[in-house]
Parts: sequence; structure tokens; C-alpha cells
Amino acid sequence: MAAPTVWVLADDRAGNVNQALGVAEALGLPFEVKQIRYSRLAALPNFVRGASTLGLTDDSVDGLSAPWPTVVIGAGRRVAPVARWIKRMAGGRCFLVQIMYPGGLGTAAVGEFDLIAVPRHDSFKDRLPTVLRITGAPHRVTPERLDREAEAWRDRFDSYPRPFVSVLVGGSTKNRPFGPREAADLAAKLRQIQTETGGTLLITTSRRTPAEAVTVLERTLPQPMWLYKVGDPGENPYFGLLALADAVVATGDSVSMCSEACATQGPVFIHAPEGFVAPKHARLHAELYRLGYARPFTGAFHDWTHPPLNAAREVALAVRQNLGLGVE
Repeated sequence: MAAPTVWVLADDRAGNVNQALGVAEALGLPFEVKQIRYSRLAALPNFVRGASTLGLTDDSVDGLSAPWPTVVIGAGRRVAPVARWIKRMAGGRCFLVQIMYPGGLGTAAVGEFDLIAVPRHDSFKDRLPTVLRITGAPHRVTPERLDREAEAWRDRFDSYPRPFVSVLVGGSTKNRPFGPREAADLAAKLRQIQTETGGTLLITTSRRTPAEAVTVLERTLPQPMWLYKVGDPGENPYFGLLALADAVVATGDSVSMCSEACATQGPVFIHAPEGFVAPKHARLHAELYRLGYARPFTGAFHDWTHPPLNAAREVALAVRQNLGLGVE
């Protein structure tokens, strides 16, 4: 019997691609990344695009050819028609893994997916047998990667006092700004936890962090403090800060960031004051609190441990079981 082959559909949504790659890496099988680039027709609803390559650029379509894979992994609505098309081209002999519900297809089309991983915090009520409910978002943060990142970044912070409180700062989302006032609120709590622990704040921002919010953090947080701004020279230390953290503070505006923070085993605090996040994010936070992965960030420090959150491994195990493969 030939070894299973895996394709990962990688479009322009980096967060979605990381989720698909996380599952592929956890699956433990060789995989190939297929770059998906869109034309303006990709804006059409999925029920119009159907099972087709409609909305893809010609070079993307050229990269999708026989021999067809055993498994296709995609994340997000826009890759769903492509996955269905690949399965039809493969004569139905292709296991489709969809991360997040492929909306706007109709029941029959959704049934073409063999496994649909849907976060519990999403508003989703269909009870399809192919749906796997997961906590948070799949990601690529594993104990092995954290070990590698810790080794790579440790010398950089040798002169700073521990404990290290790694701070993952997101930014504005639709209808919910992260401006100077919100940054000042976060900074006040960070000063409190720094005073209580006597340690160092290791901070990284994101592409969504407004410049004026970064300025507030720079000007109001005391030393010892280390701040990386997206766009600064050198490698982004994001995974290094996760690896070295004695505790993590994450702003609650990003599902992926909160999920990756909980891949560590130490204290995780989520900064999400009332009105700061959308309802679905608030549902995720409540789930993480209930399961012991995280606690609300008040500025006070609490020490505890928890198992690493790894939805990618959960999805990968379900795929292996469905394919009759042993557990890696």
C-alpha cells in the first residue's frame, strides 16, 4: 500500500495557513504546500464557486495536478471550493480536512468534507457526524519547537532578571480600537505584575498594534523591559518569548495568539477588559478559564501549571484514526 500523501492549501490568510500547517505537522506525514492565489472572482459566495477552481489565478491552478493526494488540509471559507474540486478530480479518493466551518455551501456540499474542525467558541449548531469541536485554534507551537526557540533566544536575555513575563500585544479589530487609552490600561496592569514579580517584561507587538499604542507602552513601562515592534530589524522573537516565558500575558483580540500562549505550561493571563473583544473571543476566553489554561489579567500574579493546549494534535489524531493509521 502506497504511503499517504498530504497537500496543504496555503492562501493569503497567514493565520489560516498556520492552522493548516499545524495540523499537517502534527499528522506526522510528508506534506506539500500548495500556494493558492486568488483573482477577483474569489469574492463570489461559495455556493456560486461550487467545487471548482473559479477565483484562482492560472498559476495556482497549474500547481494542482495529478498525482492527487490522499489528504487535503485547508482552513477558512475561500479554500473550500478548491478542496472539493481536488476530491472530485481524485475520483472521491481523497480525505478532506476543513478547519473552520465552510459556510455557504449547503448540506450536501458540506458532506463532502471528511473532517471539519470547528472551534467551540464559534456559533455553530449543526450536529454533523464529521464535525470535531476543538478548543481554540490549531497552531504550530509544540514542546519540541519551544525547546528549539528557547535555545536560540536564551543568550539574548541572559542579563535580564527573571521571572520573564512575556507580553503578546495585538491591536485594533473591527469596531474595537486599541488606542492610547486601551494601551494605558494594559500598561497599568503590566506595571503591577512587574512590581509584584520583580522580573522583566518581554513585549512583542503585532501588525495590528497602532503606533500611538506602542508609544504609550514605551513611555510608561519601567525597566527592566524589552520591546520588539513589528518592523524592527532582525527576527521576530514571538516564539522565543513564548519559549522563555515564566508567565504570558496576551491581549484577547486574537484567537490564534491566545491559543498559542496556552501552548506553554505556565501561567497565561488574557487582557480582555469589558467591551474590548467580540462575543466569540469572549466565549473562547471563558472556555480557556473554565479548563484552567488561562485566567483574566488583573495585574495580580498567580502561579500554576496546565497541560499545553494543542488543537492541531487533536485534529491530526482524528485524521490518523479515520485513515486507519497508528498514533504517532
